Amino acid sequence: MISAKPAHIAMFSIAAHGHVNPSIEVIRELVARGHRVSYAIPAPFAQKIAETGATPVIWNSTLPADDEPEAWGTELIDHLEPFLADAVQALPQLAAAFEGDEPDLVLHDVTSYPARVLAHRWGVPAVSLSPNLVAWTGYEEEVGEPMTAELRATERGRAYYARFRAWLDENGIEEDSDPFVGRPRRSIVLIPRALQPHADRVDASVHTFVGACQGDRSASQGIWERPAAAAGKKVLLVSLGSTFTKQPAFYRACAEAFGDLPDWHVVLQIGKFTDEAELGALPANVEVHRWVPQLDILRQADAFITHAGAGGSQEGLATATPMVAVPQAVDQFGNADMLQGLGVARHLPMEQADARTLREAVLALVGDPQVAARAEAIRAQMATEGGTRQAADLIEAELAARP
Repeated sequence: MISAKPAHIAMFSIAAHGHVNPSIEVIRELVARGHRVSYAIPAPFAQKIAETGATPVIWNSTLPADDEPEAWGTELIDHLEPFLADAVQALPQLAAAFEGDEPDLVLHDVTSYPARVLAHRWGVPAVSLSPNLVAWTGYEEEVGEPMTAELRATERGRAYYARFRAWLDENGIEEDSDPFVGRPRRSIVLIPRALQPHADRVDASVHTFVGACQGDRSASQGIWERPAAAAGKKVLLVSLGSTFTKQPAFYRACAEAFGDLPDWHVVLQIGKFTDEAELGALPANVEVHRWVPQLDILRQADAFITHAGAGGSQEGLATATPMVAVPQAVDQFGNADMLQGLGVARHLPMEQADARTLREAVLALVGDPQVAARAEAIRAQMATEGGTRQAADLIEAELAARP
């Protein structure tokens, strides 16, 4: 552990489970070490933040909420414009909230553009807490520039980049918008190195992988107790996360796939957008919940059907649970490919995820001893990455390095 004098640390994120949850245990650890942490977050997540011991700093966001996935649109520009618009309107709110109580260090999610502007304004270090993959050497040439070239050729795309440039100029930032978003000064990566594409080409002087930052979640999430009827049976967890969960046909297919297998028990998480009545009559070996203590179940599970979000992917790896990845959006498709490439999962497109294919995929993975061996090797490697304590040590090292 780094010995750092107690400091005021400000964390900035957006109101999305996939961006808040990865940092929760790091924030809890910093508070436990005696630091005062102010966490800038919209109101729906204030209670979750308060439970860590940090002080929620509430701001109003214009981003679509987790329960509005369709509001994000379908094109790349549909996903970019909302973050810039939100940053422009959020910056004055956040500046006012911290006036006279400026922090010694800024931590920020990759989506929190105002955080980097404020760190520049306050003259304090900024450290990114990345909940997903980071740019490797050559990323711009291989991925970024081909993608943005098409965008810059459109009137809407040119207007977006002009607005971003004007906002950066207004705030004294010389950096171009793409590196401003994707190339932080310092980054602590809250995923295992195994999930990072081209990990050997990631600049280790900027990015440090600390892997899964997991703690005891029983107080907030409860625990899962295996039903007596499931004694001795294999356990399958099915979850599509928190956002893209209005999938009653998919859930019915999962139930059908394992309903007639007497040696399996299925835990089905359906989220808040599917009515349980839409699932119809379910087999006795299928239990349904809106939310479950996912990590607790995975520690007891034999297989995991997942949307391959960053959180679920690394929890599956951390528990050496074979996965069938059925991605729904954004980075989940890349995560699914990474998991399959590691030899511990199968990437199954949603349109192919019928009962027969789901059952075949799960049984093949669980029945393959090489999958189990690879999963255990990855789990053991992840255990050496340091997790929460390593992340907090690195943050304290930044504090100690201040002039």
